[in-house]
Amino acid sequence: MVRSFARRALPVVGAAFVACLFLQVFLAGLGVFDDPGSFITHREFGYLLGWFTLVMLVLALIGRQRRLVVGLAALTLVQFTLQSVFVALRPDYPAVAALHPLNGFLIILVTLVITRLAWAARADERAPAPTAATAATAQGTVTPTGEA
Repeated sequence: MVRSFARRALPVVGAAFVACLFLQVFLAGLGVFDDPGSFITHREFGYLLGWFTLVMLVLALIGRQRRLVVGLAALTLVQFTLQSVFVALRPDYPAVAALHPLNGFLIILVTLVITRLAWAARADERAPAPTAATAATAQGTVTPTGEA
């Protein structure tokens, strides 16, 4: 029961995370083009978003997702941690800190892949298992009249 809940929840959490990440990019844009004070909102919202990465990893593990999905979920956790590291390096290593927006877009990309794979696994779980007759028909070995 917990496993099936985790399998159903992961793509929903992933999609919500992607939507929040797009909002995060908008908040950064507000900080650049409107009011520099908006960067405070960008920063605080970013810290809140970090919980999504942990929730996705836990759901992937509990849902016994493929290793690829679990690995990508762990990668988003590492990438999200690096976001704060990049900002902290700004005074001493501005070229390294400039990786912050690039890493942010990579987080969106990886999360989209996780969501897509989790949604496909969820759909596969719901699909009825093929019987021998449907498998034979799909391979073209049985004619519509039932003759081989």
